[in-house]
Amino acid sequence: MNLLIFLAIGAVAGWLAGVLMSGGGFGLLGDIVLGIVGAVVGGYLFGLLGISAGGMVGSIVTATLGAVVLIATVRLVKKA
Repeated sequence: MNLLIFLAIGAVAGWLAGVLMSGGGFGLLGDIVLGIVGAVVGGYLFGLLGISAGGMVGSIVTATLGAVVLIATVRLVKKA
């Protein structure tokens, strides 16, 4: 059951990041991967700032913000 919740949070976070950054999602698998990687990035960044986000909503916010940072970074690297 935890795996399904983890994948659902990844999908929601990836979709939200896609909507915020480019006006659409990246497909179900792309959203899940983006959300999971975004959760890692967001958790790392929030850890550096000393911010602790708990619960499902906190996890979605952390993963979404991490995914947004990830998308922005990839776009910067592609332009260079």
